[in-house]
Amino acid sequence: MDTAHIAAFVLLDVAIVVIAARLMGRLFLRLGQPAVIGEIVAGIALGPTLLGLLPGDLDALLFPTEVRPHLSVIAQLGLALFMFIVGLEVDLGLIRGRGRAAGTVATGAMVLPLVLGAAVALVLYPHHDTNADGEPIPQLAFVLFLGVAMSITALPVLARILTERRMHRIPTGVLALACAVIDDVLGWTLLAVVVAVAAGGSPAGVGWIMGMTALFVLVMFVVVRPLLARMVAWHRQAGRLTPDMLAVVLAGLLLSAWVTDLIGVHAIFGAFLFGAIMPRRDAGLLTRDILERLEQVSLSLLLPVFFVVAGLQVDVGGIGPDGVWQLGLILLAAIGGKVLGTAGAARWQRLPRRQQWALGLLMNTRGLTEIVILQVGLQLGVLTPTMFTLMVLMALITTAMTGPLVRRLYPDRVLDRELAALEAAEQAALGGPESYTVLVAVPEDPAAARRTAQLARELTGREEPARVVLCRLLAPAAPLEVAGGMGAELAVLAQVGDELRALAAELSDAGTTASVVVRFAADPAADLAALAARLDADVVLLVEEPTAATDDDEARGAESAGSGNASRLQALDAVPEVTVVVADAGAEPAGTRVGVVVDGGAGGRAAVRVGAQLALHTGADLAVAPVDRRRARRSGAAVAALARRGIPAEGVDDPAGAGLLVLPVDLAAPDATGASAVLRVRAAAADADDDVEQVVERIEVGAPSQA
Repeated sequence: MDTAHIAAFVLLDVAIVVIAARLMGRLFLRLGQPAVIGEIVAGIALGPTLLGLLPGDLDALLFPTEVRPHLSVIAQLGLALFMFIVGLEVDLGLIRGRGRAAGTVATGAMVLPLVLGAAVALVLYPHHDTNADGEPIPQLAFVLFLGVAMSITALPVLARILTERRMHRIPTGVLALACAVIDDVLGWTLLAVVVAVAAGGSPAGVGWIMGMTALFVLVMFVVVRPLLARMVAWHRQAGRLTPDMLAVVLAGLLLSAWVTDLIGVHAIFGAFLFGAIMPRRDAGLLTRDILERLEQVSLSLLLPVFFVVAGLQVDVGGIGPDGVWQLGLILLAAIGGKVLGTAGAARWQRLPRRQQWALGLLMNTRGLTEIVILQVGLQLGVLTPTMFTLMVLMALITTAMTGPLVRRLYPDRVLDRELAALEAAEQAALGGPESYTVLVAVPEDPAAARRTAQLARELTGREEPARVVLCRLLAPAAPLEVAGGMGAELAVLAQVGDELRALAAELSDAGTTASVVVRFAADPAADLAALAARLDADVVLLVEEPTAATDDDEARGAESAGSGNASRLQALDAVPEVTVVVADAGAEPAGTRVGVVVDGGAGGRAAVRVGAQLALHTGADLAVAPVDRRRARRSGAAVAALARRGIPAEGVDDPAGAGLLVLPVDLAAPDATGASAVLRVRAAAADADDDVEQVVERIEVGAPSQA
């Protein structure tokens, strides 16, 4: 076959592989399994296991011998990207606060399956002592390799299972992630040693490989890692993952993979290490952007080719009668070692019984990570094709059993009860509903966030007790099919939480109790409304989030400013007892003069109340103006009611000169007011039911607040 035909065949094969992987992935999702398991099965089905059984030798016809080396190159590229993601998701920050329990459980989850795997390897070695090239397999390398392979937990697949079951929020799920991170670090380190033993041959060769590997790791951590840390500021300044940033990441991981391959410990270790040294501090958004970008194209295109390259070497029909009992022995060691080792260590830590067994089942997840390790063993000549097939079957079976068994052990009623307990604990941490509460949706821009937090504090007026709840509900990223994404999401939560806690500390130092709520929400608008109801919030403060005008908007000459809050306002309609305040994006605290526009309706009465709260808190002058001359009597009544309540206010014809302008949400701001910011107020139900005297009577005018 000439070069042109080979290239055309490669394109055809890749197209077939991508289609088969997507279809099988969707099928397995419907069956309640991770999509990646379906993609692995698709790769196996395109090989001798299924396609090869059909008449016409279809696997050889579709994937000719001349084409397979080219597919292998594509597969190696996809494998390098996947291993980078595995390293990227190894975040030791997950262990913080759980070091003792996670370390003990992870050790049990690693040691017992490693020992049992090595024991099984000793039994099976006489049946698999010669590789595909007819060369003898060193017994030590075979025993060590099988032991390490059985002790691995697939962090990405585990994270995906936890996310889909909503278990990543409960202690069991968080501890499982922490244990998997430790297992990943230990497992890949041990595997690197085993590969060095297998590739080095003599003790001198092994020593040289290990020494060069240690030097490379030192350079990566001491030199490269500080350089990569600069990407966080670069990403924050750009506001997105730019092509230049992505080029740095791709070039770095490929060069790192090349160096480790040159050393002799396989390219996957270099890609994994480059992911592991990526910045973690304040890098949650950067990490999530990288995961999304790599999965969208590269992994969906390249990694399925790896499944097929691996699948072409899997022949389930060729394992024979001996393979049945060998597979049973492998499954017994792999499942028993992981489940019993993890559960036993968890029991040693006096964890609840349900949590012990749930951790054991979750740590038994192997998935794609195991296939990668087995492919390395096959390439090194440590595994025979038959042993490779048996171990691939073990990886698929142990991963497929995890979801159903965890659902049975942790039924929805138990999970819902634990999630409800967490929400109750969160409610207790936020404080009781007896406080006058201002709930603020904090914008992402740091300067705007600080201004908004200060404005929320001023909206508490002189109410006692009062609190501000700083909230940011994050829209979750599209679910990842190969990567778990949980490490990135937890990093984002930690980063945003730290930012808001710093603002809360500033408010607390100024004398206002403040707390923080940060979480991912499938429907942020609805979740904000639910939070307002649960907190019994008095005021919800939003910041205008302008969206780009559509063609229809431009045709009507309409402005789309503030339309980003439309869904939140609509959702808050279900909480009629709360007053909603929408601030300009650049809204500053009140300053020395607060202007209020009155229209005679409920919105005007709510605006009077909000303006008075601001003036009382800051000591600013309060000026009340009618929306037009016909409503002058209404504004005069408001000024009189305020005076009777002991709140000084001035009636004016227009609010010119006010530093902050407060008006009903459905009114346009008067021209030429000179206000530095505008607050638009949507009335609560009480403002609609009461007259202005009653609304003003509800304002607390106690001791002056410290502005």
